[in-house]
Amino acid sequence: MRDEGSISYSAALESAAARDTDETPSEFAQRVDREARRRGFDQASRRVVLGDAAPWIWNLADEQLPGAIQIVDLFHAKGHLEDVAKAIYGPGTDLAEQWAKQRRDELDQGKLHAILAALRVHAGSNEEARKCLHYVIRNRRRMRYPKFRAQGLCTSTGVVEAGCKTAIGTRCKRAGMHWTVAGADAIIALRCCKLSVRFEDFWHQRSAAKAVAA
Repeated sequence: MRDEGSISYSAALESAAARDTDETPSEFAQRVDREARRRGFDQASRRVVLGDAAPWIWNLADEQLPGAIQIVDLFHAKGHLEDVAKAIYGPGTDLAEQWAKQRRDELDQGKLHAILAALRVHAGSNEEARKCLHYVIRNRRRMRYPKFRAQGLCTSTGVVEAGCKTAIGTRCKRAGMHWTVAGADAIIALRCCKLSVRFEDFWHQRSAAKAVAA
C-alpha cells in the first residue's frame, strides 16, 4: 500500500559505474543521494532498498544509504530458481515445474535451508544450480520474505520497473523516435518533474534563476 502522490521520479541516461580510486561517486549514485535527501530518507523510521541482487546495487546502498534494510526482489529470486529447474530437467517438463514450484513455495515460507539443500544436490554437476547456490548464500539475509511481509515491507521492485516504463518508455521509445543523450535527458527531466508533481516548482526556480541572471 502506498500513500497517494508519494512516488517521485528521477532519471537520466548516465553511468552507475565507479572505480575504487574515484574521488566522487558515480553520476547515478549522486542522483540517488540527492533524491534521498530531498525525500528525507535519512529521517525515516524504517528505510528499505530493493534490488535485483546485482552487487553494485548493494555496494551503492551501503555507501549512500547505510543502515537501510536490503531486500532482493522476490520475483527475481523466483526467476533464478526457475532457471535452475529448466537447466536440470529441461524447459517445459513436468519435473522442472514441480521442482520450481517446491522451491518457490519454500522461498515464500522462508525455508532457505531447504532451498540450499536442494541446490547442493545438483551444484556439483550443474552450473546453473552452482551459481544459484552462491546467489542464495550471498543474499540470504536479503531474502527473509516472511519477516519482511510481517513488517509490512514491500518485497517487489515492480513499482520501480513500472516507473521506468511510465517515465521513459512511454515518452522516449515511441515509433520512429531518435534521440541524442542530451535531448533525451532534457525531456526525461521534464517528464520526471511532471510525474513527481514538481512541474510548477521547476518553472518557478527556472524563472527565479533567469531573473537573477538578468
